[in-house]
Amino acid sequence: MEPQQSLQSLARELVTLPPSLGPVRLIAVDGHAGSGKTTFAGRLAEALGGAPVLHLDDVATHEELFEWPERLRAQVLEPLAAGRPAHWAPYDWVERRFGPERVLEPVPVLLIEGVGAGRRALRPYLARLLWMETPRAQSWGRGRNRDGRELSDFWDGWERAELAHFADDPSRPFADTLVRQSGTGYEWTSEADATAGRASSVTEGDGFPRA
Repeated sequence: MEPQQSLQSLARELVTLPPSLGPVRLIAVDGHAGSGKTTFAGRLAEALGGAPVLHLDDVATHEELFEWPERLRAQVLEPLAAGRPAHWAPYDWVERRFGPERVLEPVPVLLIEGVGAGRRALRPYLARLLWMETPRAQSWGRGRNRDGRELSDFWDGWERAELAHFADDPSRPFADTLVRQSGTGYEWTSEADATAGRASSVTEGDGFPRA
């Protein structure tokens, strides 16, 4: 284990990657529901100087938990690949409809986080795939506790859908970096670290991930 480092070291590594989507370095944060993707992506975005984060919860819908790649490609990936701003509408899970349109400018680094961020339809556009290494049962238990009894039926359906998705289209085998939560923050192992038998540690930020 290397001496504990700031998350800035991972950010510096990411900004040196070649662009993968036009001028953009698209960085995916994938993992099971409840594994901590949202919190980690937010902290990484801060370390990147305020990089935007595209949440797949804003792309999926009740009827299309995982059938959103074509919409994401047309609204976000193709424009950014051409160096143009992306125009997309986030889904409102309460109103069950798409909300007002948002604009996403081509930026040096864009984070995309959510279950399926590393799926095969997205991997050709990624500069790096990070996987939250939190066991499935632990992740789902955390998510259920967070959302409460009123969403237990949704979670029942979600767990079946997630199992089916990863059985057909797994992300973890293709991950460049595995991220684990430790008692003091995060630890990650990248391809180069794994080859050398090293792991980097992050101690900044308290508390447990939210999603």
